[in-house]
Amino acid sequence: MTCGLKIESHKSKIRIAKFAASAGIYAGFAFCLYQPHFKKFGSLQYLVVVNVSLAALGCFVLSRRWVSSFIGSFFAGAIYGFGPFGLWLSGYHPTAGLLAAAIPWLLCPAALCSKRKWKWISVPLSALPFLVIWLVFQVSAHYRLFPIPIHTKLHLTYLVGLVAPLVAMEQTIPLVGFYHVPIAALLLGFSMLLKARRFGIMVIFSIGTILAFCDPFFNISPIIWLTIPILCCSVVIGAGMQGLALAGHSDRKWVLIATGIMAVLAITALLLAIKYNGIFAGFGSKYARLLTQTAKLYIVGAITTAVIFFMVRAKLRLAALRWIILSVAIAVDILFCASFITYRVL
Repeated sequence: MTCGLKIESHKSKIRIAKFAASAGIYAGFAFCLYQPHFKKFGSLQYLVVVNVSLAALGCFVLSRRWVSSFIGSFFAGAIYGFGPFGLWLSGYHPTAGLLAAAIPWLLCPAALCSKRKWKWISVPLSALPFLVIWLVFQVSAHYRLFPIPIHTKLHLTYLVGLVAPLVAMEQTIPLVGFYHVPIAALLLGFSMLLKARRFGIMVIFSIGTILAFCDPFFNISPIIWLTIPILCCSVVIGAGMQGLALAGHSDRKWVLIATGIMAVLAITALLLAIKYNGIFAGFGSKYARLLTQTAKLYIVGAITTAVIFFMVRAKLRLAALRWIILSVAIAVDILFCASFITYRVL
């Protein structure tokens, strides 16, 4: 009995240490990311540093329900809090970012109940983020405060941000996607999600996406609903990273498919860069440079998954080495793109 309590106490300390480490890294990165812009910040704008940190930490905590690895959960949080959509929101009123930061925390009770004996409670609790978004916008409308323009909704043309966030940023359209290297983990994560029949996550993802395409109602900006599917995808990316790190010989087909898609995206970006570079009088040179950078990052992703594929094919586990390769590739992608987006948004 005493031994069991000691083990449980030790595990609890480890969980607290991981939480504290993640919180510290997120806060430190947020400070470094926004510090060059502090001189032009108003008093309320400093809240964006808190917003992205809380958003990342909330996604980290939520993802622990489905992602057992610390690194997978850590990057899930980083991709949600410091992803293109999260950073794009910082260009609007700070309350918009604060609402996005609250969404993962609001889903934590439902995630916690879903693995216990009172699973049925998780269904009504899953509606909590939707209700809070509705409530916040009703209060905002009462005070004539609109964090995001109400008529900003998701259009099919905005989906370019799914695969080319840097180009979307230059076109000043909403950044609805993710970074480049994590796309491979997202693809594998979705295949795992479908295979595991995680219908709850799929339903929440679908509702949020549908609402983002709808016309505004109840004075709610449709684009804010996108925080929910973006959060779901961030958790799926964390699970996909874990899948890549632990993939066995029987999973090599899925790793190869992810590698092929990354290679196709890299080639497509390069071809578009060549096309824009040939526009008369250099009017397309700006997009050509961005597409070249996009292609480079997709090449990094393709090389990363290709290395893992050959390790899987040779039946080499080496999970620690796989985690290092994945972590370095995704970290480089986040650091480069987050700095670019922040300078354009603020």
